Amino acid sequence: MRSMYSYIAEFWKSRDLDELMWERLQKWRREPAVVRIERPTRLNRARALGYKAKRGIIVVRVRVRRGGRRATRPCRGRKTKNQMVNRLTPKKSLQWIAEERANRKYPNCEVLGSYWVGEDGRYKWFEVILVDRSCPDIISDKNLNWITKQKGRVYRGLTPAARKSRGLRRKGFGSEKIRPSYRANFRKEKDEG
Repeated sequence: MRSMYSYIAEFWKSRDLDELMWERLQKWRREPAVVRIERPTRLNRARALGYKAKRGIIVVRVRVRRGGRRATRPCRGRKTKNQMVNRLTPKKSLQWIAEERANRKYPNCEVLGSYWVGEDGRYKWFEVILVDRSCPDIISDKNLNWITKQKGRVYRGLTPAARKSRGLRRKGFGSEKIRPSYRANFRKEKDEG
């Protein structure tokens, strides 16, 4: 017997979603960049990340502009190739940036995780699950009270999206330089010298 969440996941992969998303994106474009929503759009993804419909947990939809960084073009003094205008990309994923923006809007909360909900040519939308550290319901919840001991986890790259962006899933040759961090490994020469 299949669960309800498997049907939701199947629907998000189907072509029936296109018309619905077209209507939704028109509405989402007019909203502010960070909007608190009543319930998750993708319940299966939210539940997989640890979402529960209880006090102390909120869901926020964040809009992030797609593409690389827009650099000002230097007027003179270098070859076109060396102007550092093209291929100027951020070191963080857009999902990680969305999580940080949500956390800045709600500073008393910690980011539990996030997931993709939509995109068009200009923007991407992510839903971020935030947990209130000081809420009594969260403190008494044995599955979620670990988050009360952490502070600023999104800024330290500890959320699932941030860990993926940091390359911590990588295995094999070269991955020994990733842990604990790039900075810790490539700073060693300066410290010893």
